[in-house]
Amino acid sequence: MNNNGAAPSRGQVTGLPDWDRCGVMGVVNVTPDSFSDGGRWFDTTAAVKRGLDLVVQGADLVDVGGESTRPGASRVDEEEELRRVVPVVRGLASEGVVVSVDTMRASVAAQAVAAGAALVNDVSGGLADPGMIPAVAAAEVPFVVMHWRGFSDGMNSLAVYEDVLGEVTRELRARIDAVVSGGIAPERIVVDPGLGFAKNAEHDLALVAHLRDLRALGFPLLVAASRKRFLGRVLAGTADTAPPPARERDAATAAVSAIAAHQGAWAVRVHEVRATADAVRVARAVEGAL
Repeated sequence: MNNNGAAPSRGQVTGLPDWDRCGVMGVVNVTPDSFSDGGRWFDTTAAVKRGLDLVVQGADLVDVGGESTRPGASRVDEEEELRRVVPVVRGLASEGVVVSVDTMRASVAAQAVAAGAALVNDVSGGLADPGMIPAVAAAEVPFVVMHWRGFSDGMNSLAVYEDVLGEVTRELRARIDAVVSGGIAPERIVVDPGLGFAKNAEHDLALVAHLRDLRALGFPLLVAASRKRFLGRVLAGTADTAPPPARERDAATAAVSAIAAHQGAWAVRVHEVRATADAVRVARAVEGAL
């Protein structure tokens, strides 16, 4: 922190707004089977309304996804993903919303960008579809590179680490190098440690505790902890106590949002926006008072 109370540098992403604090990415799942809110926004009209409501609550951008990536989920086919996603992206973009598309498919990314999406959020970091990196490079839009070890139906078996921070950092660096080599400009890259993806609660908590170390990669950092299993495990308290349902983890999500903001995250991705929007603004006010 410098002496004039300026916020820590969070990085700037070419092609997206520059906020004076940690940004808030609201989630709209256009799916029947999301772990958190599957089916609630499956209709296009409902999904667009939900996205607009999130903006009113304080979201800086809205992430639209048509394929669940919860542990154990099976993939949706390409035609169905396009049917779910593209009309919602178009509807939100036409209202002036900054839209991100959450997809692992190059075709969905390309059509979503054509419909108005300003950012591609690929949980596989370009590994699931070899066409993704060329498509995003050609579109000249920002790209989220997430730490990923495999598809949802088998990722739990891949949660094996000797040094989770070191291994995630090395694997992210390798993906960043591949993305840059594929033609995506470094100034358009965001990194995401992939909380909950091929990680258990211990791994997730260790990564949250060391977000500043991940910032040392040199790229803006997106933190997506919202309602995830590790928060349920923390709230349960003991291994033999059932964790609360996903929708009862929003206060815990806001707590992680404040921690992430304090550690220099560029943005946090959340299902319920209002509490997190308050949390990141309080974090920024505290920074300004130092």
